[in-house]
Amino acid sequence: METFLWVEKYRPNTVDSCILPNELKETFREYVNNKSIPNLILSGGPGVGKTTIAKAMIKQINATYMMINGSEESGIDVLRTKIKNFASTVSLEGGRKYIILDEADYLNAQSTQPALRGFMEEFHKNCGFILTCNYKNRLIEPLHSRCSVVDFVIPNKEKPILAREFFESVTQILKKENIKYDKRVVIELATKYFPDWRRILNELQRYSASGQIDAGLLVNISEVNIHELMVSLKKKEFTNVRKWIVQNLDNDPVRIYRLIYDSLYDFVDDSTIPHAVVFIGDYSYKSAFVADQEINLLACLTEMMAQCKFK
Repeated sequence: METFLWVEKYRPNTVDSCILPNELKETFREYVNNKSIPNLILSGGPGVGKTTIAKAMIKQINATYMMINGSEESGIDVLRTKIKNFASTVSLEGGRKYIILDEADYLNAQSTQPALRGFMEEFHKNCGFILTCNYKNRLIEPLHSRCSVVDFVIPNKEKPILAREFFESVTQILKKENIKYDKRVVIELATKYFPDWRRILNELQRYSASGQIDAGLLVNISEVNIHELMVSLKKKEFTNVRKWIVQNLDNDPVRIYRLIYDSLYDFVDDSTIPHAVVFIGDYSYKSAFVADQEINLLACLTEMMAQCKFK
């Protein structure tokens, strides 16, 4: 069956085909060459290739794996059942099995993460674990002590090189999909969301429906993203609001607050706009001092979700 999403259709299948800093690639090549992947915590921003490299390594050593999404399947009972059913059986390939636990930092640190530590100990002879997260400090220390931690950090000197590699990769995809494109627009979009490769590819696919990528794309990006946020706020979908924040953390916080402020009259009932303005002003000011921008923005949007009426 043909894969519709470009991020899946064109997902790299080998370590060498992944767009990563040299030092990271060398680390992952070593795991593949040794045909042994240790328990890993892959930490970094959204869309930088954590899940892709996990799948590529496992595929290269011809191992069996199972994917679990920590933000969607976070209950202890669900995890216990899935992990036990998978890890307690022998792989048909005869080697070690692996579990990729995506967005592991969404798991409850008081209950689910300690349980996960127990699963790692119980099945360590037969199964390896690869955890991906945006914030490694949200994973409990016992998980850190049982894993090798790999930070997806791009050295400044390699940023232009990787950006160029990705631009070349993206233009090849556009050509294969018979999409006409304005080179300047693709460059500007890649620069705007660098290094979130997934976000860039998703945005390009979204706006390629007409068969071309032109300057009109950049005008619409902010409006679409804010619209998605406002719909989630209106429906009081806390998890989706939090995901929206994580996906947009690469933007300047001041810009995010301004975009939300500018959209108030389109989405918020006139009677509660003053409340929203107070919330935005307060948390925008705090953003200059807080250690965690995600928590600060989430607190602001949670107050809006609870106190404001939406159209």
